[in-house]
Amino acid sequence: MEAACTLLSAPHSLSTSLPLVYSPFKFLTHFRNTKSFNNITLNSFKFRPVCVSSLHATATQETVEVDKTDSQFVEIGYISSVHGLQGEVRVKPNTDFPEMRLSEPGKRWLKQQLRGKEIVQEVELEEGRGHHGQKSWIVKFSNVDKIEQAQQLVGSTILVLDEDRPELDEGDFYARDLVGMRVTHKETGEPVGTVVNVFDNGGSDLLQVKLDSSLDIIDKNGSLKSESPLVWVPFVEAIVPHVDMDKREMLITPPKGLLELNVRSDERSKKERRQLEWKERKKIQKRLIAAKKKLCEMEQKHVFDGLRYGEKAQRDLLADQIVGVNSQLLQVALQTIETPSDRWQLSEFLAAYNTETAGDVFKVSKSHLVSGDVELTSSKVAERRSALISNGKVANILVLEGTKMQDFSNSEGTDNLVRRLVEMENHDTMPLILVCPVNTIDALKNLMADNDYFGFDPEKVWLLEEEKLPVVSSLIGENNKRKILMKSPWEVLQTPVGSGGVISLLSSHNILGSLATMGVEYIEISSVDQKYVGGENLLGLVESSEAPVGIKTFDGMDGIDDDFYLVFSMNFATQLTKRINGLLFDAVLRPNDYVELVDKEWVDVTPSSHNSYEFRSSIYTCLKGCSLDKIRIMEVID
Repeated sequence: MEAACTLLSAPHSLSTSLPLVYSPFKFLTHFRNTKSFNNITLNSFKFRPVCVSSLHATATQETVEVDKTDSQFVEIGYISSVHGLQGEVRVKPNTDFPEMRLSEPGKRWLKQQLRGKEIVQEVELEEGRGHHGQKSWIVKFSNVDKIEQAQQLVGSTILVLDEDRPELDEGDFYARDLVGMRVTHKETGEPVGTVVNVFDNGGSDLLQVKLDSSLDIIDKNGSLKSESPLVWVPFVEAIVPHVDMDKREMLITPPKGLLELNVRSDERSKKERRQLEWKERKKIQKRLIAAKKKLCEMEQKHVFDGLRYGEKAQRDLLADQIVGVNSQLLQVALQTIETPSDRWQLSEFLAAYNTETAGDVFKVSKSHLVSGDVELTSSKVAERRSALISNGKVANILVLEGTKMQDFSNSEGTDNLVRRLVEMENHDTMPLILVCPVNTIDALKNLMADNDYFGFDPEKVWLLEEEKLPVVSSLIGENNKRKILMKSPWEVLQTPVGSGGVISLLSSHNILGSLATMGVEYIEISSVDQKYVGGENLLGLVESSEAPVGIKTFDGMDGIDDDFYLVFSMNFATQLTKRINGLLFDAVLRPNDYVELVDKEWVDVTPSSHNSYEFRSSIYTCLKGCSLDKIRIMEVID
């Protein structure tokens, strides 16, 4: 951003084309009620970084002075404090080009308040360098060599000439140039409003649009709003496909409900709204205090260091991550490092099962699973399964494999998911839980909404982000503790734990309670990418034999964690969520870059060898200690 212009982007991928701010469909528990969503202020949303498309890659923020006398200048930062004793100052940049603006020698201008008057004076920039810890720059001006001289510059704004703005690539825009543009509905040709501001929230850039007075906007009481309201329009290609700089007009294709949803319909008094916001902040603060207390008990106080540095958004990011750390699960995982010999293998379990049950395994051929023309192995089992699903007694949990979902624009990440959703039976009665990789929930919500939930009842759909755990140092530190590593001063280095994290998610989100009220008796848990999906009757086998657990296996299967299908009774699943301390983990030794605070400076550390442990857990490990006579196995054979 150069004070008012961040490079705005219109990405082509689903993951960024429909930001959280306007989606009318919410799957997390606290967003499942549309009315309650409308009452949440936009300030509560976090926007993740977006991909760059060829249409409008970004728009660079440069805040331009309002005063006509110096409108030829553009702000690039302000001097926040003195640095050292040699006349250097610390600058908070307000530009997308800090290397060029704050390190290349040359003319700059300082805007200062002097005796009640605003003056602009020319200065010569000698040198500048980035300061990692606080995302600021250390700058040296000519003829400013003493701390007393530098102190007189604190509070000044650094300017450059507007005519010196860097030329942008084709399709890129400066945000200041978008302000004042007419906004028109592409399909109808009707006027929508005028862009009055542009905001960069660290990811999804937003246009603030004042709606045209000719639009009829209805408030929650059914009355016409007397004033033209302001709404948020994400500046992404899917919504803003065309920008005409010559005509000063942009065409938009807003999804249904976007303009109406953004209009605040909460008619409560300002005092009442402030009270609600205060209560929400107190609730979050209590959770943060509890999380910090738990981490202090684990002697991980260094995680809080970033709270003393950076901008508010960065500190908020760290606070959110601290609250999200599952300290109970982390303590369980840490014990795994000290007991590496205690490993559980699925192959050993299956061998014991075959020995004790005399090979009492329900076998089904691959051809049966992939062909609808093959006669069912057991009509009784098939009938039981069909009856359970049609009566809403079964919930389905699909676990999406992370590596294929990171690039959501790649169809490989969604083809299998769409196929599974389409092939499922009785969509309207079956509750659905999707366990999603990091940073894909928004895109998956949009995928579901765009396809009418594939026939599922929106009130019976949840999207959960996969369970993660912090990465810890392989070196033992003070008090015989291993330190949680930091990805940045404001980010905990974390990795997904694998399919075993499903049990923890069910516990922490209290989904089983909701499923019980719906009358659910069994849960099917499977990977989206599993082989030979169609026609399996494991559910019917489990129910007909009154067993609480069922597993589908393959010839030669040996603990594969990316291809699984299990059935749990609700009672068994509930017992598992009460025994989180019994989850088993593998501590995987890996090399990981990280940062740490050394003498009040953040230092990047790049290891030359394995330096940290990442934790993995397979859903099969929940079977350890389970009586073999309570388990039914269906084996897929050639």
